[in-house]
Amino acid sequence: MIKNIEKNSIDVLDVDKKTMARFQAIRKQTISEAKSLLKVKKGVVALGISGSARDEFDMAAESSNSEFLLKECLGELNRLGAKTELVALRKYNIKPCKACYSTSNTQCHFPCSCYPKGTPLGDDMSNVLYDKLLAADIVIWATPVNNFKISSLLSLFIDRCISLDGSLSPADPKATKNKELNIKHAQFINNFADRKVFGSGFLRRFVGKTAGIIVTGHEAGASLAISSLFMTLNSYGFVFPAWSVMYAVNSILDLTSDDKAKLTSQPYVNEAHDIANNTFVMAKELKKLSKNMWSDNPSTN
Repeated sequence: MIKNIEKNSIDVLDVDKKTMARFQAIRKQTISEAKSLLKVKKGVVALGISGSARDEFDMAAESSNSEFLLKECLGELNRLGAKTELVALRKYNIKPCKACYSTSNTQCHFPCSCYPKGTPLGDDMSNVLYDKLLAADIVIWATPVNNFKISSLLSLFIDRCISLDGSLSPADPKATKNKELNIKHAQFINNFADRKVFGSGFLRRFVGKTAGIIVTGHEAGASLAISSLFMTLNSYGFVFPAWSVMYAVNSILDLTSDDKAKLTSQPYVNEAHDIANNTFVMAKELKKLSKNMWSDNPSTN
């Protein structure tokens, strides 16, 4: 029945048989990728993302408070049995998102077609960091408060994460930004994605991963930073267990030079350890469940 509908839709979408076959091939490829995402891996992999630009060996000549707490969290995760890795974004070459998604959902691709992996145009996001994110069961996001918001480094990184949140292979690999064709591809997905088949439409690659948030700062921007992070990560499909978000904020009545002693003190270290425990428990429980148990409309993103 579906095949007959799709055959008739050639006229509706105003595409030829070759183009329709390409749309169908991408769907088949995406369903196959989705099946690989559903495979349960042994053990728990935890990735810590540090959005701080501060480094005691760089111009700031000062270590990062948020990264200190992130290391404490990862250390506790490691003690619990997780394989851990810290990614300090300041050490990577990450180019800005060009917002192709805003033209059409299918104008943005995975792998990213703006900075193709393994080519001179590729950057560390395409060549290294996407793979790390895909392999992780837990992602702990750490950032200082910069002007009442998350750091510019973390914002840049999250913008580029959009490629993992639903994007597909380009309809035309030789002309990846063919706007007219990509819009028709989006219409195809809108018409024929099946809620019962994971990967039949836009593929949400973060679904079922566990998240934790660490924010440090000197002013009242922590709630704003956390709120924007939580909304973005939840829309990406991350799961938050109880007590998986913390903010370490010093009083504005104190000098900023007093921050480090307070923000890295034992009470905050204990909270970082709690995030480790709670995300580890959640990640282990989620491994018992299917990632496609979550309700999401694959025809829209």
